[in-house]
Amino acid sequence: MRSVFDVTIDQPKTAVEALGMVSGLSRQRIKDAMSKGACWWTQKGKQLRLRRATRQLPAGTKLRLCYDDQVLARTPDVTELLEDRKRYSVWYKPHGLLSQGSQWGDHCSLLRLVELQLKRSVYLVHRLDGDAAGLMLIAHDPKAAAALSQRFAGHTMRKTYQACVSGEVQAQNRLIDAPVEGKPACSRITTLEYDAGADRTLLRVVIETGRKHQIRRHLAGIGHPIIGDRLYHAGFKGQPPSSSLQLVAVELGFDCPLDRQAVQLTLPERLRRLTSI
Repeated sequence: MRSVFDVTIDQPKTAVEALGMVSGLSRQRIKDAMSKGACWWTQKGKQLRLRRATRQLPAGTKLRLCYDDQVLARTPDVTELLEDRKRYSVWYKPHGLLSQGSQWGDHCSLLRLVELQLKRSVYLVHRLDGDAAGLMLIAHDPKAAAALSQRFAGHTMRKTYQACVSGEVQAQNRLIDAPVEGKPACSRITTLEYDAGADRTLLRVVIETGRKHQIRRHLAGIGHPIIGDRLYHAGFKGQPPSSSLQLVAVELGFDCPLDRQAVQLTLPERLRRLTSI
């Protein structure tokens, strides 16, 4: 079941009461959906998530419930705090976990999991493909979020990945310069290991830009799609394997705008296991 329910409260009542009248859902289902971030209300001109089902709301309040039972039934994968630097923290995002939620909920997103674990305000600094895994930064105040986001937007963040691809690739700092959706995009690849038996190569990938699916598009574009890539594997020999996307963000390097110190973050080897061959 996937439906959107809108209601404007005609007289003071709780959110669960108002939504129950228009949705036909049980109180328990509505409460569960609200706790998982599927309910929205308009407050001071902004659309915000409303999680407290029993909150008494005044007449004129507009509510929207974006209900998808398949989304709500999902359970989040385990994430891991790698470093807590107070104004921002460093996390391992596993394969399949979203960076942030959608209108249908946020309980399976890194941002919400961090908020619940640290009991602090959270702000998204950058994104990592939902199918990929690896290092992510989460800010804990607006100024830190703006300053760190600018490092990514200004292409001054040094981002390194590992990708396991189909076929043999012999490369040493090879530049792939190919636009993505009409915008300049550059990736540099270096061969780390080749497995002749499986006919797959482990690559080190450094990106100089950060376009959507840049690494996936670039590697598929040279005839070596990433193992587990169901989106860009089409048209290549064989079927994509059933494994997760074999792409992991393993290093982040930058001059921290908060304390003016050089920062080098490296993902522990134990969390790179899906890209080993």
